[in-house]
Amino acid sequence: MGTFDHNSLRNVVKKFLVEQNCLKTYDHCISVGDYAYELGKDYLDEPAKARIAGYLHDISAIYPNNQRIDVAKRMGLELYKEELALPMIIHQKISKAIALNEFKVTDPAILSAIECHTTLKGDYSDLDLVVFIADKIKWDQEGEPPYIVGLMTALENSLEEAAYYYIEYLLNHDIQVIHPWLNEAHVKLKKQLTSV
Repeated sequence: MGTFDHNSLRNVVKKFLVEQNCLKTYDHCISVGDYAYELGKDYLDEPAKARIAGYLHDISAIYPNNQRIDVAKRMGLELYKEELALPMIIHQKISKAIALNEFKVTDPAILSAIECHTTLKGDYSDLDLVVFIADKIKWDQEGEPPYIVGLMTALENSLEEAAYYYIEYLLNHDIQVIHPWLNEAHVKLKKQLTSV
């Protein structure tokens, strides 16, 4: 993986996604990666890792939701009942597997950030937080995210406050399932922010 500079990685990701008719996902991955890099400059020793994780975080878009359970099982991934109920969430684990197997990313910190970019997790790192938040700011829907103003305000204080703001927003807006990792992250962030 060390042989990739970000331009060559961008090109490889583009080829991989465009061949599968996922151009919109490519645009989203690049905007998340570039934003994560900029955000990471303030928080990380190696912000380039955030860019790599961002570029690859949704690489699993090549598999539609209705295939994700089968794909995950073929890859030997363990699934929670919440993931079986809402297969969309499985894409973060599949993206990690593709990053490792197809793109030869072996850095555990980068793989972790890819694997929890949708839900976060209880034992999150600053890199996990940066990629999680970048994905929410540069979301893959049309228009501005409905939570963006509050999220950006929270981000002025800390990564933790921004992540907590987003999870609180989710929990108050008809979330379909509560992933165990999201719940663990919520509990830890709440404890961390109230003990300051």
